[in-house]
Amino acid sequence: MDNGQTIPLSQVASVQYKLEQPSIWRRDLLPTITVQADVVPGIGAKTVNTQLAPALAELQKKLPAGYTIEAGGTVEESAKGLRSIALIFPMMIFLMLTILMVQLQSFQKMFLVISVAPLGLIGVVMALLPTGTPMGFVAILGIIALSGMIIRNSVILIDQIDMDLARGLHPWDAVIDATTNRFRPIVLTAAAASLGMIPIASEVFWGPMAYAIIGGLFAATLLTLLFLPALYVAWFRIKEPRKEPEPRLGAGVPAAAK
Repeated sequence: MDNGQTIPLSQVASVQYKLEQPSIWRRDLLPTITVQADVVPGIGAKTVNTQLAPALAELQKKLPAGYTIEAGGTVEESAKGLRSIALIFPMMIFLMLTILMVQLQSFQKMFLVISVAPLGLIGVVMALLPTGTPMGFVAILGIIALSGMIIRNSVILIDQIDMDLARGLHPWDAVIDATTNRFRPIVLTAAAASLGMIPIASEVFWGPMAYAIIGGLFAATLLTLLFLPALYVAWFRIKEPRKEPEPRLGAGVPAAAK
């Protein structure tokens, strides 16, 4: 009061005890309740979200007007990451093709180099399926990085063929010589990249990328050394040179006069 005397709080207010949210979380400016959970090892968040989708759809129908259910967490972040990649992917492809064209100076050779990159998915599938690793955003990042490694090895092989042709070798011999000479560098670089992924292969977040790169490089290395030379020979219709038979001993020696 004005004179400094105290009065009971009950005379000026009504006191009640009840539960209240300490803070209000908002999503797109709307009050939001977030439900979080961890998934069991070996199952991806996207798989769980797909399995829960029918039940959540039924629950959505029972909710009052104005209430919605949206998936968040890993699934939402992966979708955002994919959208960000999709925005710059056309520019990335354009720059990659431009650099390859400047390096190879041939549309046909550029096509040969690009044709090997998608085949690396064979190794990716062979690595992800047995280990039960989900194909998510991080695995897609690994596939993109894998494509660059495959194209690099293919360019190295094609460039070596061009160097051998410039030295005057027959195209058939140039393909064989280039494959033989570049076998060790290509295998060693692929092995180094694969071994570098082993420490993070057991990680929950980076594991899919590691398995994608390891499996893809294993298959792509074999394809680069076997499929690409064969495709080069078939594309440019290179024929194996005919070897002249060696003269037999004594051939052409005139018979002794009797």
